[in-house]
Amino acid sequence: MTTKSKKKTAFSRTLALALSVLCLFFAVSCVKRTGAWESATYNTDKTFGEGSKAVTVSVTAEEQTVTFTLHTDAETLEEALVEIELVEGDESQYGLYIKFVNGIRADYTLDGGYYWALTKDGERVDYGAGSAVLTDGDVYGLLRTK
Repeated sequence: MTTKSKKKTAFSRTLALALSVLCLFFAVSCVKRTGAWESATYNTDKTFGEGSKAVTVSVTAEEQTVTFTLHTDAETLEEALVEIELVEGDESQYGLYIKFVNGIRADYTLDGGYYWALTKDGERVDYGAGSAVLTDGDVYGLLRTK
């Protein structure tokens, strides 16, 4: 084998390894666009904003999760999520009734009993995003559930 052939083979192996690592990275950091995730706005982790508080919000549907880091000056989680257009819903006497998160719908009436449950530090809470006062380092979750 000539020196030129050896260099070409080494380059090909290096390129194949690099592509394999890149594919593995994307497979781990992306969710599959199937089921509820077909309508998702973001399918990879993302950071938003420039505020003084850093808040983590995980969105989970059909056993897949994407995590968002919000840098915000908003007082409540609802304000922060609406500000970056991550949630949509209907206003009610209790605040925003969230029906869409990251483009994924969970409308109790239209989706067979699915809704968005709010968690803080991994535990479900009995209040809505409008009552969740933000502090730096908070960890919230929105879980599409029945």
